[in-house]
Amino acid sequence: MDLGTANTLVHTKEKGVILDEPSVVAVNVKEGIVEAVGAEAKKMYGRTPSQVNAIRPMKDGVIADFEVTSKMIAYFTNKALKNTWFIKPRMVIGIPTCITQVEKKAVIDAALSAKAGEVHLVQEPMSAAIGVGIPVHKPEGNMVIDIGGGTTDVAVISLSAIAYGESIRVAGDELDEAIVRYMRIQHQLNIGVFEGERTKIAVGSAYPLVDSLKTEVKGLSVKSGVPESIIVNDEEIREAIKEPVAAIVSVVLRALEKTPPELSADIHSNGIYLTGGGALIRGLDKLIEEKTCLKVYIPNSPLTSIVRGAGAILDDFQEMKKVCIN
Repeated sequence: MDLGTANTLVHTKEKGVILDEPSVVAVNVKEGIVEAVGAEAKKMYGRTPSQVNAIRPMKDGVIADFEVTSKMIAYFTNKALKNTWFIKPRMVIGIPTCITQVEKKAVIDAALSAKAGEVHLVQEPMSAAIGVGIPVHKPEGNMVIDIGGGTTDVAVISLSAIAYGESIRVAGDELDEAIVRYMRIQHQLNIGVFEGERTKIAVGSAYPLVDSLKTEVKGLSVKSGVPESIIVNDEEIREAIKEPVAAIVSVVLRALEKTPPELSADIHSNGIYLTGGGALIRGLDKLIEEKTCLKVYIPNSPLTSIVRGAGAILDDFQEMKKVCIN
């Protein structure tokens, strides 16, 4: 399971990636029951009556609401296993490199309370590297940049371990919030965070594009107090997300600077692998290439790299369990 801030993905041995849904839960606060989870709950976000609260229980890659996260994991696990509810599955869950022991324990406890039989944690860059097909067991340095919803993890991997890692809590959510702020300041338009996310997907870029992109953004006018829409282009959104993108590039440069020389030589030969939802930002690979003078590779399905890696660990658990953390 890739228990992400923005999306949760589930992989099983027989069927591969069988679930990819938003990490959103709608809870009836009066009765304490879950009304909806995943895509259905995301549709309700910001549109619920007073007695229903649609929330994202994960923040910056860690659990912000333990009880709701447990219910979300249970829902996704039951949906994945369907009629095999009596099975207590062994689970491998991807986590950011920057989280504390207390936060790790919260993930394990949440999965166990959701009826998992056995829970193992793997750091997201390691899982992403395995999912991409990097031979992590070799004495050879490979750099992986995983940009998720809540965190950006940069790791140099060698001999089934992270030789050096950097992590910041700046990622997809921060880009969405930057667009929301930009629209409010520059266009006096209040928009929701999911409209910011949609705008990022539609026209977001980190590097100048050959062909200009445009999209309509809908929100509430600060001046008139009535609904309004405007047209924005990729250049404006590039300006909006400039600061968080610069922070991501900065952590990559810092990681390269602190990597031992032998591993640096390997990275020069092997290049850098960019995974996670952030890898889909247009031109981000070109920007990193320009700043580092290294080749940047994006796998075919960067969004599923972590969960496919976690699945590969389960497929050959006895051999691969050494990549999991205590």
